[in-house]
Amino acid sequence: MISLRKFSNAGFNRGVPRWREALWTLVRCLFFETPVPFPSVMKVALLRCFGAKIGRGVVVRSQVRISFPWRLEVGNDVWIGDGVWILSLARVTLQANVCLSQRCYLCTGSHDYRRETFDLITRPIEIRQGSWVAAGAFVGPGVTVGPGAVVAAGTVVTAPVPPRCLVRGNPAEVVKEISEAVQDAHSYP
Repeated sequence: MISLRKFSNAGFNRGVPRWREALWTLVRCLFFETPVPFPSVMKVALLRCFGAKIGRGVVVRSQVRISFPWRLEVGNDVWIGDGVWILSLARVTLQANVCLSQRCYLCTGSHDYRRETFDLITRPIEIRQGSWVAAGAFVGPGVTVGPGAVVAAGTVVTAPVPPRCLVRGNPAEVVKEISEAVQDAHSYP
């Protein structure tokens, strides 16, 4: 049985001093989590100031929440949609040409429910080149989404996603492989 009085986060390395994390929280609230559509170029510059590795042509929409930008690596031509939440307790890597649609959640942390101390568990997430994580999808700790894959809207992903396939459901299941041919523009995941 979980005893939250016994939970301790003391062993978790936050990656930067507390003052820097507090400053990031202020910047995040003012420029990222707001519905005001500040320019992506400004948000990218702020992320870089806080240690994120960000490529060219990156779009960051409004109401985006990134917990620890110093653990974020983003390739070229990536879109991060409105309301996306990136809980980066561990490294999050978004390779080139990745699209994270509205309100999807990348979660690198969980807890060991089998231990009374409810220990924090963190694992990195990697979304590989040319992949799309559609609106409202959840990607859990330790997941790699293969290159060219599509995670359908509302999908819950807790295991690796193979390259060039469409996954859907809770838990995510492979629905079909995606061919090299151009897909019908009217077929939605």
